[in-house]
Amino acid sequence: MTKRTSEPRSAPRPSPSIISDYHLLPGVPDEMIDAAGKLRPGWDRLMGAFDSLGSAELAARFERADQYLRDAGVFYRKYDGAAGKERAWPLAHIPLLIDETEWRTLSRGLIQRVELLERIVADIYSDNRLVQEGLLPPELIAQNSEFLRPLVGVQPTNGQFLHFCAFELGRGPDGGWWVLGDRTQAPSGAGFALENRVATTRALSDVYGEMNIHRLAGFFRDFRDHLFAQSRPDGGRVGILTPGQLNETYFEHAYIARYLGLMLLEGEDLVVEAGRVMVRTVSGLKPVSVLWRRMDASFVDPLELRYDSRIGTPGMVEAVRSGSISMINALGTGILETRALSAFMPRLSKHLTGAGLELPEIATWWCGQAAEREYVLDNFDALMIGPAFATTLPFDDLRGTALGGSMTSTQKAQLKDRIATHGRHYVGQEPVRLSTAPVYQEGKLEPRPITLRVFAARTQEGWGLMPGGFARVGSTPDTTALAMQRGGQAADVWVVSSKPVEQVSLLPQEGDKLVRNSAGSLPSRAADNLIWLGRYAERCEATVRILRAYNARLAELSKPDLPILTHCAEFLKSIDVDASEAMPHGLLLSINSAVHSAGQIRDRFSPDGWLALNDLQKTAQRFATRIQTGDDATRAMTVLLRKLAGFSGLVHENMYRFAGWRFLEIGRRLERAIQISRIAGWLTGEDAPDGSLEMLLEIGDSVMSHRRRYSVTAGTQSAIDLLVLDPLNPRSVLFQLTELRTQLEALPGGIRDGQLSTVAKTALQLQTALIIAEPQAVTPEELERIAGEIGLLASLVAGHYFT
Repeated sequence: MTKRTSEPRSAPRPSPSIISDYHLLPGVPDEMIDAAGKLRPGWDRLMGAFDSLGSAELAARFERADQYLRDAGVFYRKYDGAAGKERAWPLAHIPLLIDETEWRTLSRGLIQRVELLERIVADIYSDNRLVQEGLLPPELIAQNSEFLRPLVGVQPTNGQFLHFCAFELGRGPDGGWWVLGDRTQAPSGAGFALENRVATTRALSDVYGEMNIHRLAGFFRDFRDHLFAQSRPDGGRVGILTPGQLNETYFEHAYIARYLGLMLLEGEDLVVEAGRVMVRTVSGLKPVSVLWRRMDASFVDPLELRYDSRIGTPGMVEAVRSGSISMINALGTGILETRALSAFMPRLSKHLTGAGLELPEIATWWCGQAAEREYVLDNFDALMIGPAFATTLPFDDLRGTALGGSMTSTQKAQLKDRIATHGRHYVGQEPVRLSTAPVYQEGKLEPRPITLRVFAARTQEGWGLMPGGFARVGSTPDTTALAMQRGGQAADVWVVSSKPVEQVSLLPQEGDKLVRNSAGSLPSRAADNLIWLGRYAERCEATVRILRAYNARLAELSKPDLPILTHCAEFLKSIDVDASEAMPHGLLLSINSAVHSAGQIRDRFSPDGWLALNDLQKTAQRFATRIQTGDDATRAMTVLLRKLAGFSGLVHENMYRFAGWRFLEIGRRLERAIQISRIAGWLTGEDAPDGSLEMLLEIGDSVMSHRRRYSVTAGTQSAIDLLVLDPLNPRSVLFQLTELRTQLEALPGGIRDGQLSTVAKTALQLQTALIIAEPQAVTPEELERIAGEIGLLASLVAGHYFT
């Protein structure tokens, strides 16, 4: 037998590199590939790692990052209507790499700039010498809506106007970074930059770990320490002042508050008493020393600033004036965002610092000056035309900036006429052609224009820059200005070192003093939302249990006019739930209300709990378009019941037993007691049809308990005994009142000097009445009275802790 010789195998063909099809835009500089066509430092290692992973694994990694952001509930609000809609944070998966040497140059230029801005704003609100000496036109100050006259002459308590700033940067024609804009009003994005980093490193942890990337935690740690160093020694708190849930970057406010351990406060949480800012907490008014302001300054105080503000705190300006509060950034610093100031920055730099700007900015001509106005009109087609001030124009013709040459002849004529007559409202700027960076699109890399947002924060040692930030990435190859409201994505920024970097963390260091927060530091508004979250969740569960019992019988009997079904439908109608709908609108409203209440306290709510609640909402909405009454609806309600149980389990097992958990628990117990009382009264009345007691035990999740505890079939007295008077049944009314009494006594002021509070006494009275009651005495009328008394107890809690 002859042996067969094996044929030689050809060597496997190497897979093409991921950058093989990456084609630069003509005449546009690229962040990854230099002018000679070579990969810049750091990019070669990143692209090599991508090639090693392969396209399938890389796509799976990027999906992992997206899944993290979805699970964490990271969103921004896009305004395409009155309130806008929450949109998932649009992560661009390829990070932008910047060499450490280049970053140091960038840092020096931005620190010079922020110190210059500090001197400018300090002059504007004090001596105003820059206007007197002709270095700034008076119109840019006096006619600027961001110039807050009540703050003139008011020096910040801490001595500085600026503490946290952001800068928009773009790559200039000389290859260096140019400043496109300053953000001093209430700069956003730092929290999103942090989430970008978490998501990106989750997907690329192995790559990240090998590339010596500077960490972000040290930046936040140093700024946090700066904030707490300004707090008063008498226990003044540090908080973030947010406009509220409808703000486009509310998620970031909640995220940073949780990350840094700060209170998240809205205007209604605060009150000014005797010149001091106080926060309404469940323990009464507590002083606040430092507010990191995330709302526009003019809305902060309706008494002295915008009278129509509904999100501010009357008297806040007086508190600033008295020096009792440190505002980060100071009120009035939004004037530095005036676009027309760019025309004067080079001259101001030389005058105030004796040196030119280390980081150039785009050439700007303010049309409030005759020569500059004529230049803009003569070169209209070649310039970007935009508003001179940070606020919108008094006309509807120009919301942002636009290239003059891109307008229609009619638009040009109208705008030129307005510039000629109202020139102070406009600027002309040199067009900026942004550099590009790679984005991952359908399995390949494509160049997209980018701008860079960098953050600077004041620390105990001076100004520091976040070693990163985030890059705005255009959705098309068009190199015009970018904004998250106009689409596009955001990429993480990696500052790459040639040597190992310091591993920093926000965790306490050895020798740091341990500080425990008081349980009474919970703001009253947060406690109120926690109670309502508990109530809505329990209301949803009660409704789901009734609907499941109704639909199970409908599926079995197929006769919706049977007495037990019509009786059930009448009760559901009394709570605004239509039994003829497979997924009633009233139930969806309760679920939405629970999500809304949780959304008001994102800084105090666990990401897992938020994810569970959103999953419940999405599941219910999906069922609303797919199911029918009967068996379909029965199964759907069982699914919702499991998800509600999962949410309750997460809260019960994972939430720290602080005041916040107690208020959530109080809400659950109040609502369950009310629901069981009313349902029991409805199904034990004289007009209750056959099968009512069985339905009551089913809704009360006590069928098995009844069988074990009583040797008879369900009767009115045994059902009442188990679901109203049994102290061991977690579904009984007495059990809820016992838990309520425990939690109310444990709250701040629940027991003082051995005396129960009025709220705790009321709970004790209700509990005692049920302890001594006999089943035959608990009539439907008595149950309705009990439900009303528990409702009054809820009002007492609100009056005691929330007003």
